Amino acid sequence: MNTPIADIRVKSWNELQDRLFEDAWNPDILRYRSRYAFRGLSDCHYRLETTLMRLGGDYSNLERHLLRNFRKYAHRDVVEGGSVWQLISVAQHHGLPTRLLDWTYSPFFAMHFATANIDKFNEDAVIWAVNYVGAHQYLPQRLRRYLENEGANVFTAELLSDAIDTLGVLPDLAPGAYAIFFEPPSLDDRIVNQYALFSLMSRVDLVMDDWLCQHPRIFRRIVIPGALKWEIRDKLDQAGITERVLFPGLDGLSCWLKRHYSPRG
Repeated sequence: MNTPIADIRVKSWNELQDRLFEDAWNPDILRYRSRYAFRGLSDCHYRLETTLMRLGGDYSNLERHLLRNFRKYAHRDVVEGGSVWQLISVAQHHGLPTRLLDWTYSPFFAMHFATANIDKFNEDAVIWAVNYVGAHQYLPQRLRRYLENEGANVFTAELLSDAIDTLGVLPDLAPGAYAIFFEPPSLDDRIVNQYALFSLMSRVDLVMDDWLCQHPRIFRRIVIPGALKWEIRDKLDQAGITERVLFPGLDGLSCWLKRHYSPRG
């Protein structure tokens, strides 16, 4: 990251709730409706790098080959006739390296992902909270107009497909970089249950935290000390925020049971 970030380091479960739900009050509708997207990471040193970046090498030029072959070899009912946004959403959901990052509207689900890996319980975790309405103030005028005409705060895959038909045009829409948040199609119960949304940068080679550092008012980083992880994890489990819910099926059930019965230490 180019600029140091002033982390918010919480000391208790209650302080964590307060920080996560900070700014949730919306005076326009007189309701508590947060405009933040959340991403939980088990190690506070992890950056907001995409799976495509983590491939290494000439990853920016590999993107089109990955997506082309995914479309070619995937079952035609999955991708046939869909836009690039449908295609990349399906690809990300099934583990293909893409330029997308996973986020959630739920602070509790972000807490889950920050504390799910018990092998990382000696490390401090982090939850990134980004105001997607604030982020979209930096969109090119053309894209802001689509949101305003729709009366929406984030895009859907369908709305994006009306505005942009190829990923290659993104850098040409504005002289500076920008971020887009959009909701994926409800492909299965996993996406629905995780209250999921995706982000992407207009430049495939730009790490999102570098861009966020240039706009410090639209985000915060909440650090969870390793010593606090067991308490958070146990309370989330009791509240039903587990792999059994977030990853419906036998894989999620097995993952939850393995972690739940693992001895401390």
